[in-house]
Amino acid sequence: MADSRPLYLGPRLRRLRRELGLTQQAMAQDLRISPSYIALIERNQRPLTADLLLRLAKSYRFDLTDFAGDDAEAYEQRLAKVLRDPLFADIELPALEVADLASSFPGVSEALLRLHEAYSREQRALAEQREVPGGADPVAEARRFVARERNYFHALDTRAEELAAEIARAGSLADWLGKTRGTRLRYLPPDVMMDALRRYDRHNEQLLIDDTLDGASRQFQVAMHIAYTALRKEIAAVLAGAGLASPTAQALVKRELAAYCAAAILMPYDRFARAVEARAYDIEALSRQFGTSFEQVTHRLTTLNKPGMLRVPFFFIRVDPAGNVSKRLDGAGFPFAAHGGGCPLWNVHTVFRTPGEIHTQFLELPDGQRFFSIARTVTAGGGSFARPRVTRAIALACAAEHAPKLVYAQNLDPRSAEASPIGVTCRLCNRALCAARAAPPMGREITGDDNRRGIAPFGFAEG
Repeated sequence: MADSRPLYLGPRLRRLRRELGLTQQAMAQDLRISPSYIALIERNQRPLTADLLLRLAKSYRFDLTDFAGDDAEAYEQRLAKVLRDPLFADIELPALEVADLASSFPGVSEALLRLHEAYSREQRALAEQREVPGGADPVAEARRFVARERNYFHALDTRAEELAAEIARAGSLADWLGKTRGTRLRYLPPDVMMDALRRYDRHNEQLLIDDTLDGASRQFQVAMHIAYTALRKEIAAVLAGAGLASPTAQALVKRELAAYCAAAILMPYDRFARAVEARAYDIEALSRQFGTSFEQVTHRLTTLNKPGMLRVPFFFIRVDPAGNVSKRLDGAGFPFAAHGGGCPLWNVHTVFRTPGEIHTQFLELPDGQRFFSIARTVTAGGGSFARPRVTRAIALACAAEHAPKLVYAQNLDPRSAEASPIGVTCRLCNRALCAARAAPPMGREITGDDNRRGIAPFGFAEG
């Protein structure tokens, strides 16, 4: 039996009209109907009839099957995702009712989806305001800029790749500095460096590097100097278009861009992207191939967003034993909390117990999104008995669907693998039975019960 459901394709019709550069008046004339009727269809207040659909196809020459796909199915999937939020856990929501809502009331469905998205944005904004009272945060501003660009800067990568080729022809970073800049590279002890890891002596044309740094760190500091000098114009151009409000944010982004360029010099995009595929994202193997550190490779993996040579999108986070986030790079759309603690159920917070070992974990957020995480400790400092060593934990993660491409999960099915239920942060997580919770979710009243103590530290009211 043929499907006789009315077709509500308002958003799709509006998108087509805008792609064609037409006003509602012009499209109405082409289809021989009134502009007000076009407006009603676009608002999903009238269905698209078979006759009108045929007129559209004839007038604008497109395939009917491409245009008249099942919007209801898309609405149903989006609604189901939203309704998995633990906020609705105590409400019975049969799949059939969700499907009926999506197919019979697409306008209401869209309104509910927009409302939930607005609610989520406001919850995040409220959490940020509570953590940073009194004004803007330049660190958050700098992170937002990098996230907005998906941590990929085409002009910087292109020029850095050219420089890497020049350096390879010269023989080494030191040879290139000497031949093209007249700069001598020297490694000196900490007491001569006076608490600096890298210092440029303009008067004597010398680049001075702390000799207690390990090989990967030495190379990176030399590459940083090259970035600050040879890519000065390219970095300035990116900064000029960043629209950053505070000088502090500008300084932070400038340093971030120089580090980006240094990594691109040491791990040129095309060669690194090919190696990533060949080695199935094996971070240790890549670090040895390119003479870089484990952490430097994880940073570089978040930048592989070049058109035509895209690789798995990752996000990166670095935390100390107290849970402070010292670095965050997002290329995978993970909904980080801008401030405050993370979720203790994520093993990035527990790898300190086994320094140097790689731990993997599937993660599931309250809305059903699943990710795959690789976590390990890294160290900075040290190099001599008297110099303190700092241990931090880093995590590199991607959407669960990409996990089989990684050497760490090649034999696992991301759809059936057991996932740890985590939240972005306690203030934004509505999981009612989480024993690890440190604070109640925002907007929920704490309830008291003198006669019962549940497994979670807080009980809170419904809704």
